[in-house]
Amino acid sequence: MAQSETDLPRELEERLRFETLLTDISARFVNLPADQIDGEIEDAQRRICECLGLDLSSLWQWSVETPAFLTLTHLYRPLGGPPAPERMDAHEYFPWCLQQLAAGKVITVSTEKAPAEAARDQEIWRHYGVKSALVFPLSAGGEPFIGVLGFNTVREERTWPEALVKRLQLLAQIFTNALARKRTDQILRESEARLSLATNAAGAGLWSMEIDTGRVWVSPKTRDLFHFAPDEDLNYESFLKVIHPGDREQVNQAVQQTLQSGERHLSDYRIVLPDGSIRWIAARGQRYLKANGKPDRLMGVSIDISDRKRMEEELQSRLGEIEALKKQLEQENISLREEVKLLSPHTEIVAKSAAMRQVLARVEQVAPTDSTVLLTGETGTGKEVIARAIHKLSTRKARPLVTVNCGSLPPTLIESELFGREKGAFTGAMSRMVGRFEVADRSTLFLDEIGDLPLELQTKLLRVLEEGRFERLGSTKPIKVDVRILAATNRDLEPEVHAGKFRKDLYYRLNVFPITIPPLRERPDDIPLLVWAFIRVFEKRMGKHIQSVPKRSLEALQRYSWPGNARELRNVVEHAMIVSSGTTLEVRPPTLVVAERSNEARNLQEVERRHILSVLEETGWRVSGKAGAAELLGLKPTTLEARMKKLGIHRPKP
Repeated sequence: MAQSETDLPRELEERLRFETLLTDISARFVNLPADQIDGEIEDAQRRICECLGLDLSSLWQWSVETPAFLTLTHLYRPLGGPPAPERMDAHEYFPWCLQQLAAGKVITVSTEKAPAEAARDQEIWRHYGVKSALVFPLSAGGEPFIGVLGFNTVREERTWPEALVKRLQLLAQIFTNALARKRTDQILRESEARLSLATNAAGAGLWSMEIDTGRVWVSPKTRDLFHFAPDEDLNYESFLKVIHPGDREQVNQAVQQTLQSGERHLSDYRIVLPDGSIRWIAARGQRYLKANGKPDRLMGVSIDISDRKRMEEELQSRLGEIEALKKQLEQENISLREEVKLLSPHTEIVAKSAAMRQVLARVEQVAPTDSTVLLTGETGTGKEVIARAIHKLSTRKARPLVTVNCGSLPPTLIESELFGREKGAFTGAMSRMVGRFEVADRSTLFLDEIGDLPLELQTKLLRVLEEGRFERLGSTKPIKVDVRILAATNRDLEPEVHAGKFRKDLYYRLNVFPITIPPLRERPDDIPLLVWAFIRVFEKRMGKHIQSVPKRSLEALQRYSWPGNARELRNVVEHAMIVSSGTTLEVRPPTLVVAERSNEARNLQEVERRHILSVLEETGWRVSGKAGAAELLGLKPTTLEARMKKLGIHRPKP
């Protein structure tokens, strides 16, 4: 009993000393300058620890650079031990504590009696020798907590009475308010610095006018703009006197309108400087209200726009002349300019027929856009050449055109070719591969033989067209790309859509701007030009020089139906160049029989069938390979086999 009576005054004395300490600490933070807050927090941590016999106090704040990390900003630790990390991932180090603090709970725990779900937190506490912990979330104004304040013992465990926790929670709130005030002050200073830099860089002057008194505050730059004296007291009348008499009433009305309606103040006006010179000023301002809703002040910025106005006046004085010259140029040589516009950019295209001029005109229309283009036409008509022309005239021309032939790859490889794959995506995928869509990012992707694309890949292609994103094989991470699609096919896709072999929605998405390339038989005027273009190509390769092509040869070529189109014509010219030994080139169609439209061969498919049969017989029924029928016809082997099947051509049995 005597011991209890002795301890009671001591407990009261310690409590009074602690209450006095908290009162003193609280008083020191009143009106404390922002640059002194950090020092006062660390001093308060020390004094609290010394008063209560605590071994450690740390204050952590969420990192601005890396929001998922806490940064140690204030620490008191008189004892030794492992150094505390400057930054830590709270999710990694203290997952249980973070969950409690995020819910607004205060943590009071003996580390050896921590709950089972705090196993990771307990491991970290043991590493740093912490035996008991008291942790507060730092939160101000209902916002998510901005940091953590902790008090710890290392030498021995201790309990945390509720009264003590509540008093220290008041200290945590004092720290929180101080840190929030420091952050606000820092943001304000940074904002003021940025505003000052921006206005100085732009040559802008700031001003503020009190509505009740008419007094005006201005920045030094504003005094320079209006030639006000450095020590001159300014008011609204000071500005009106400087404004040109012809603009004065207009400016005054704009100011009054802003004060009454709250609309932004926008006005351009002239000022007259002391030497009589005229300068143009652009003023932009905003009304601000008092607490009672009445106008308090008008604040804004002024910029010298004299150079801009002078340029506008000079430009205006020349508009009449420019407009007249423009009309004159538009009326003169219209047909010549159209021809140059169409043909000059297309160095790979040799044509003069009306049909091809219409194709080039459509190329000119669609090339500058990012619209999807569907190129249709028979095999060998030059769909890839047209695709290259569209790309070269587009805004994406700085990057290479990426080409994929959907008919030359097996279905098992076409998906990884288009969209790429991750290592191990399937058996044999020994490495990661970037697909053509990624390669074509910010460029153009040409999908040749789009009709051969498997149905399951048509869905994935449609998603890329609509959303601009896809996943590699073996990955779930979406990849976003900016790719323009040019597609080509020698098939009629509409019947395939009706037959369910090609997706209707993909067809409509591809067919935004269709361009049909006419077959060579419909533009015989282009054949002589193409013949000479091919001759010039092979002359360089073979070291030969051709001076003439007999007229009868060109006429025979123009009469031929050319089922393989320009590609077949190129092969015919190459064959003629190989066997030619002089300067005159004899070029003959593959067969004269086909050129004659006899009664037995009036049907175009029959003409094509007979021609393919004659070439197959000439090559001994060898379809692919060097000097095979496909090469002579200018077709891909797969295309020729499809034609043979369609026309009912079968290899004769031995």
